[in-house]
Amino acid sequence: MRPLLSGIFICILFAGSSGSTFAQKPNDNYQYHIYPAQSAIRVDGIGNEAAWQNVEVAGDFYMVQPIDTSFARAKTEVRMTYDKQNIYILVTNFKPVPGTLIVESLRRDFTFNKNDNFLLFMDTFDDRTNGFSFGSNAAGAPWDGQQYDGAAVNLSWDNRWETAVKNDDEKWVWEAAIPFKSIRYKPGITTWGINFSRLDLTIAEKSAWAPVPRQFATASLAYTGGLIWDQPPPDPGANISVIPYVATGLNKDFRQHDGTKRKLQAGGDVKIGITPSLNLDLTVNPDFSQVDVDVQQTNLDRFELFFPERRQFFLENADLFANFGYASIRPFFSRRVGLGVPILYGARLSGKLNQNWRLGVLNVQTSSQDSLPGQNFAVVALQRQVLARSNVRLMMVNKDAIHYRPEVNGEFNRYNRNVGAEFNLASVNNLWTGKVMFLKSFTPDRKGDDLAHAADITYANTHFAWQWQHEYVGSNYNAEVGYVPNAIRNGYYKISPRVDYLFFVKSNTLISHGPRLQSTFYWNKQHTLTDNETVLFYNFNFKNRGTANIWAATNYVRLLRPFDPTNSGREQLATGTEHHWKSAGFEFNSSPKRNFTYTVSSRVGGYYQGGERTNFAADLGYRFQPYVALTLSSNYNNILLPAPWNRVEYWLVGPRVDVTFRNNLFLTTFVQYNNQADNINLNTRLQWRYKPASDLFIVYTDNYLPENFHVKTRALVLKLTYWWNI
Repeated sequence: MRPLLSGIFICILFAGSSGSTFAQKPNDNYQYHIYPAQSAIRVDGIGNEAAWQNVEVAGDFYMVQPIDTSFARAKTEVRMTYDKQNIYILVTNFKPVPGTLIVESLRRDFTFNKNDNFLLFMDTFDDRTNGFSFGSNAAGAPWDGQQYDGAAVNLSWDNRWETAVKNDDEKWVWEAAIPFKSIRYKPGITTWGINFSRLDLTIAEKSAWAPVPRQFATASLAYTGGLIWDQPPPDPGANISVIPYVATGLNKDFRQHDGTKRKLQAGGDVKIGITPSLNLDLTVNPDFSQVDVDVQQTNLDRFELFFPERRQFFLENADLFANFGYASIRPFFSRRVGLGVPILYGARLSGKLNQNWRLGVLNVQTSSQDSLPGQNFAVVALQRQVLARSNVRLMMVNKDAIHYRPEVNGEFNRYNRNVGAEFNLASVNNLWTGKVMFLKSFTPDRKGDDLAHAADITYANTHFAWQWQHEYVGSNYNAEVGYVPNAIRNGYYKISPRVDYLFFVKSNTLISHGPRLQSTFYWNKQHTLTDNETVLFYNFNFKNRGTANIWAATNYVRLLRPFDPTNSGREQLATGTEHHWKSAGFEFNSSPKRNFTYTVSSRVGGYYQGGERTNFAADLGYRFQPYVALTLSSNYNNILLPAPWNRVEYWLVGPRVDVTFRNNLFLTTFVQYNNQADNINLNTRLQWRYKPASDLFIVYTDNYLPENFHVKTRALVLKLTYWWNI
């Protein structure tokens, strides 16, 4: 228990000091003053209206990468103004090399590192924790997302706004109108946090208006300057959006020989702005057929794989619900709600109550299916800002079976509940971050030893970083609506220390290099070591924004339950057997400047039962900019074990074609061949954004048997959505 106490002590120590030691916001002196527009503005990427002639200009950007000690080479000018409905921004991005343009495609919410782009980050509560991001790549592909945890951006968030880009040999110009109704902000506040980020791949330079240390993302709200309003931003007034949909489709299961099934359904969502900072989302009979298909993974692990949430209903202020805890200990994971079982209706209230308090309340009802009873899911999350950028969170998660009958539903629990509290540390300059968390579950017939606890503390400056993290999960802790893959260990202790160092060099090709040492240990409830992985990395960062690392690792596993090391349904290794091996590998990411890009990685070494495992993975991409992006992902595993497993080979291959005819018409075709799952999946999706945030989707899906290409299932869906602001 000593590691647990020491981790808590460290977090508490720095929590107490962060309010006094780091009280000054780093970029308080960087201010942009915004005034009302003096004429009407048309969003066309030209910016020739009189309204733009007398506004303040933000220029003199600072380089963030490759170095953070000079002004940027790429010249950028930013202008902003507003009227009663919108915030307007006009950005002139001068090209350091005339005539150049590097973009992946016109795909919305593009990959940041593969596009010349400009991004706006707005901290509308000036709390340096939550905000909004808008932007564009140099060809006009829009970017929008909701910011959380100080620097992360949820790009699945979507809303109504206007954007346009014009390009010539000397510059590219981005112009946008962001409705006040599309964002959340505190009424009466006259200072927002703001920063502007520019990435120019031609000269491999990232820059920002308010300077950001190179070890942090330019999205870091800790380093925003100030957007100073001449008067409080206008009240958006009645803010109600109705988003109905109608969907029709055909699907057939060729294995059941039961004919083609047809469906016609309607439903929709309503978004109600209770205040400019608090939003109510309602949904009735939602349909998620337009959601991107999950990227499959080869599973050679003993634990459940993680897939991200993509459904729109769960996304606004998603961090309030989804980010409580750690990646391996989440009391609420929205993918547990309504996948494979229809959602009848749901409601989410989320947002800011005032400068310091955030609230999230969720209630969703699903229907019954076979022996699974209808389920009601309820979540309450409350967050209180403390000190400079830290916060305290409380959460309650409840799942109740409706009309539960033991004789029919006995394989399921009648209820499962979790309550928890956590403290999140973030110093003003972001050098110190950390967390302390406690959870307790309530489940019928699972009493006692039902607690979970975890904590971490991280320090990161330009050259040096270290982290301590530990966890404890009781043998009866149960989060049925959460994600706790390690819980199958039936109670465990874990510690995971890490240390990094970077050497910065003067070179024509290399920016920095350095080692990372990380080790993870698990003990069971009897304090017997069950797992250890220790890895030594050596990392390289190149001036062209490519990266590479080499690594070596040692592993020890003492199995807590029977396990098939091939996950193929073959013979299982016995509980209590011990396994040791060593392995090594590398990963290389090419420069994103070229039309052809690639990531390659490999791993060789030992495996369970004295066996060997070789892995090779590659992601290859080619772009015909800005309209077509081709990618091919492949993953090969060759496993050599003694009888009865012998040799097992797994292939996972996924070619993908993204065609963006223009920035509101997209065609994506994605094929996945997975011989571990004995499946070939084909998914084709056409999306036409005929009006802002209003879409027509046509989605075609096939699943085949790999050995003979016989169709297993087939589906065709047509869906129309419309975003109507009342």
